[in-house]
Amino acid sequence: MISSFTGFILLGFSDRPQLERVLFVVLLIFYLLTLLGNTSIIALSRLDPHLQTPMYFFLSNLSFLDLCYTTSTVPQLLVHLRGPDKSISFAGCVAQLFVSLGLGCTECILLGVMAFDRYAAVCRPLHYTVIMHPRLCALMASASWFIGFANSSLQTVLTFFVPLCGRNKIDHFFCEIPPLLKLACVDTTVNESELFFVSVIILLIPVALITLSYGRIVRAVLRIKSDAGQRKAFGTCGSHLTVVSLFYGTGIYIYLQPSSNYSQDQGKFISLFYTIVTPMVNPVIYTLRNRDMIGAMKKVFCRDMTLDD
Repeated sequence: MISSFTGFILLGFSDRPQLERVLFVVLLIFYLLTLLGNTSIIALSRLDPHLQTPMYFFLSNLSFLDLCYTTSTVPQLLVHLRGPDKSISFAGCVAQLFVSLGLGCTECILLGVMAFDRYAAVCRPLHYTVIMHPRLCALMASASWFIGFANSSLQTVLTFFVPLCGRNKIDHFFCEIPPLLKLACVDTTVNESELFFVSVIILLIPVALITLSYGRIVRAVLRIKSDAGQRKAFGTCGSHLTVVSLFYGTGIYIYLQPSSNYSQDQGKFISLFYTIVTPMVNPVIYTLRNRDMIGAMKKVFCRDMTLDD
C-alpha cells in the first residue's frame, strides 16, 4: 500500500557540513560545464552537415539524455547543499525516481546501440549507409527511450507500493531505489530479486553486445593497412569505450551487488559520479578524441569571427 505521508527528507551529505560547502561549488561548476558541453555537441551536430551521420545522431541523443539526467537531480541537490531544508514532496520523489531511472536505463541501451553503429562503420564500411538507414537509426533510438521508461514505470510502481510505515528519511541525495527500499518496514527480498534480475538485463546484456561488437571491431581494425586509418578507427571507438566503462562500471556497482554489501556512503559518492561526473566528461571525451567534432567547432568559431568582422 502506498504510504500516506506527504514527503521525504533527503539526508544527503548533511552529516558533513564542511563537505556540503565544497560540494556546492564543485557541483555547480560541473553542472554548468555539463550544460555547456552537451548543448555544444547537440548544436554542432545540427549546424555542421558533415556531422549529420548516424554516429552523431546517436551522440546527440546521448548528449540530450545526459542534460536531462543531470538536471533531474543536480539542481535540487544544489538547493539542499545551500540550506537547511532537505525535503522533497512524495510526488516529487516519485517523479524524480521515474525520470532519473528512465534516463539511466535509456542510456544503458543507447550505448549498446552506439556500439552496433561503430561495428557497422568499421566492419561493414561499404554497406554502412544501407545498414544504418535514418529510419533504422530513429527506430533504435526510439526503442531505447521506450524500453528505458517502460522499465522505469514498472520499477517506480513496485518501489512505492512497498510499505514504509511512516519512515521518510532517505539516506541519499536523491530518490533512488536501493536507499528507498532501505526504508521499508517489510521484507523486500522479492523487490530486490526482481530489481537484480532486471538490472542484469538492462546492464549486462548491452555490455555483452558491446564486448562482442568491439571484439569484431578490433580484428577489423588490425587488418587495416593504413596507420592513419587505424588511428581514426581506434579514436572514435576508444571514446565510446571510455564512456561505456565509466557509466556501466558505476551502474553495476550500485545495482548488481547484494543489498547486504551496499554501503550508503559509498553509494552516495558513486551516484555522484554517474549523475554529474560522467555526463560532464562525455562531451570532453568525444570532442578531444574526435577530429570531426574539433573541425566543426573551428568552423563555427571562425564563421562567427568572420561575421563579427
